[in-house]
Amino acid sequence: MPAVGFCGEWFIFTCDKKLVAIHTKQARESFVFDCSTAEKKPNNTKDVSNGDGGASEETGSDKVLAFAVSPSGKLVALTDDSKRLVLFHCEPSWQCISIRWVVRRCTSLMFNQAEDQLLATDKSGDVYSFSVGEPQREGELKMGHLSMLLAMSMSPDDKFIITADRDEKIRVSHLRSPYNIQSFCLGHQQFVSALLVPPGHPHWLLSGSGDGTMKLWDYESGRKLQSWDLKEHEETSSSEADKQKKPTVCRISCSPDARHVAVQCERASTVHFFTVDQDGEEKLVPHRRLSLPHCPLDMTFDPEGQLWVLMDSGDAPLQIYTHRRDSWECDAESPKLIRVTEAFKPHWETLEASLRTDSRFEHLYKVNFDNVAAYLQKKQQRLEEQLKRGRTQKANSNKKARK
Repeated sequence: MPAVGFCGEWFIFTCDKKLVAIHTKQARESFVFDCSTAEKKPNNTKDVSNGDGGASEETGSDKVLAFAVSPSGKLVALTDDSKRLVLFHCEPSWQCISIRWVVRRCTSLMFNQAEDQLLATDKSGDVYSFSVGEPQREGELKMGHLSMLLAMSMSPDDKFIITADRDEKIRVSHLRSPYNIQSFCLGHQQFVSALLVPPGHPHWLLSGSGDGTMKLWDYESGRKLQSWDLKEHEETSSSEADKQKKPTVCRISCSPDARHVAVQCERASTVHFFTVDQDGEEKLVPHRRLSLPHCPLDMTFDPEGQLWVLMDSGDAPLQIYTHRRDSWECDAESPKLIRVTEAFKPHWETLEASLRTDSRFEHLYKVNFDNVAAYLQKKQQRLEEQLKRGRTQKANSNKKARK
């Protein structure tokens, strides 16, 4: 799926096999990295892909799976379906620092606060650490899980690493000694698809799930502070099928001033906003629900606190929303938006073609089998057969007695 983000004043988006960076304030040349033309995996590189479905590097599609921006905004990393891990330096100019290879396809990337480590999670449940200062050094296995990892976050002091998996668990571990588990945050009923430690609140953790809820935790203790069912905030669905469907939380983003939290659900044309209530005990309060003209594909806040939304629309794929007078208003005439859209549109055809895929979360839902109903049905059939045999035997006995 396409993704957007900011690296300083650079607007970044990934579409299919490309990462594109566009400067929002200066007429600088856009940076484009195409994974399909990047360095191929050398034959002598160790390939342990049997744990990844038996696929080898030749079967990779080169599609970008995830990217991350460092806290200072000077470094960017991406990983693709061909198991590349690419590191970039974006200031003063864009430059590819290194291309390394991961053991299995990754699901998320993240820099630590010190920017000396790049952490990568993969489908088998492992977390690898890659050195930033030694960009050619191979990754080091940090920790493992028994289930596929879907999201990752870290505490601002680099003390804890927080991982979420398909089995509804959120694990909080010590980064320096990952075998030392600090806590578990348990309460979701489906896979956990999004994590965020909001800026300005170093002890908070926000989590989103396929069960349609977002929860707020004190992650060091594993204590749940608040929970919201986002389906309750949606408009009434017209069909009964839509009423039964839970919205999967696919993105949680926080403004730089830590006052606003935006939550996006997959295939829902709305964005849920929460604000930090600082009167008395700090807590999150549902603020407003923004209706969009099209379903959002991804969203992110820029350094000025404006919300950029990438939408499934060929006419207006990008929109900016600014917080004014206690509401979020569309800023369609923004010079930044006009400049970025002009540079963005040549890549839209590629992006539009990549959208013709199924839900990326559909296969993660667990299938519930009603074994009790099947057991009761078979039991009833056995009883009926026993009664039928009993009546047949009784009838035969009566015939013999009369003879």
